[in-house]
Amino acid sequence: MRDDLIANHPQSPVDDPRRGQVSPSYFEYDPEARVHAEVVPLKLEHAALPMSRDDGTQFSRFGNAVFELYGTELALGLYWLDAYGGGVFLSFTDETSGELSYGAGRYLLDTVKGADLGTVDGKLVLDFNFAFNPSCAYDPKWACPLAPPENRLPVAIRAGERRPDIL
Repeated sequence: MRDDLIANHPQSPVDDPRRGQVSPSYFEYDPEARVHAEVVPLKLEHAALPMSRDDGTQFSRFGNAVFELYGTELALGLYWLDAYGGGVFLSFTDETSGELSYGAGRYLLDTVKGADLGTVDGKLVLDFNFAFNPSCAYDPKWACPLAPPENRLPVAIRAGERRPDIL
């Protein structure tokens, strides 16, 4: 499905002359990369996430997702997108970033785009197998929110979308 969107959708992050030359690639499915996170609320605060290029997108940090992955206790900041459609936003980097996955990070939650697996027993489902690249991974003309410093994970997550392949 994502491959088809990137190849054929009118708003694909890949421009017409390069379609068919760029293809998403993925790590093998890792069942251990699906976790349930406790959402720890924080006092709502405006947050300036790093951007691939400045476009004035605003966020508010509202909590942390706390979970265990590969035997390590981790936390990721959760953000509310204040612009266009709103929604929960969660991006991250890990030890694969820059080599095996996009260096500026991948997205795990972007509810305005329907990337949300909901909750189980009151815990937020985070499945890193569904981590995907922002549009700017395919073309720098796109303005993308990137992973904030607190969302840089000290583990290698070999799940989800890899760096785009240039054919």
